[in-house]
Amino acid sequence: MKKCVITVVGKDTVGIIAKVCTYLAESKINILDISQTIVSGYFNMMMIVDIANTTKSYDEILENLDKLGEGIGVSIKCQKEEIFDMMHRI
Repeated sequence: MKKCVITVVGKDTVGIIAKVCTYLAESKINILDISQTIVSGYFNMMMIVDIANTTKSYDEILENLDKLGEGIGVSIKCQKEEIFDMMHRI
């Protein structure tokens, strides 16, 4: 299992979850856990995903998610679990 943390942040609009999840499904990236909330019109989603079965490189996933986010007006970031853990351990 190769886990990554994906965050999606931006102004709430229709279809954000659908578009992000469609990309992940088409890329054979499995969603292990997901949490989303909307606060005062701003959308925030955090996902733990498994990229072990995708044929795409990590860099390709980053680039595709960045382009997808630009297209729907949100910021999408993806970090490998071990990097995320190191950044947030104190």
